[in-house]
Amino acid sequence: MAFLKSKLLQKGIKPSLIRLKVYEYLVNHKTHPTVDEIYSSLVLEIPTLSKTSVYNTLSLFVEKGLAQVITIEENIARFDADTSVHGHFRCKSCGKIYDFSVKPDFIQSSLSSEFIVDEIYVYYKGICPYCKNKNN
Repeated sequence: MAFLKSKLLQKGIKPSLIRLKVYEYLVNHKTHPTVDEIYSSLVLEIPTLSKTSVYNTLSLFVEKGLAQVITIEENIARFDADTSVHGHFRCKSCGKIYDFSVKPDFIQSSLSSEFIVDEIYVYYKGICPYCKNKNN
């Protein structure tokens, strides 16, 4: 917990109990959880927790660069504590989201050098190996 607290402090975030628990959940659950998933898990431990608190905490984390929003699904915001440049693959069968490495220097773009790119998101959708093998 001390490591998580120091990460929040490094980003200028006051480490309240809710913030620490939400960040701990994000770091320990690499499933790219939604607000509802995080809330449902933590409300058992923190009965006074609200979905609004979870949402506001995640918004703060995104604003401070401690997490990123994944919008690989329509109308569903998922969150990832891994803020490095990497891609996401969503299986259309089971819905699981996988991380994969991306080398930003090798991404082809037709943008001219007059553009300044601040963020890169790479999303693939298809069938994961587990579902592919299950259906064969």
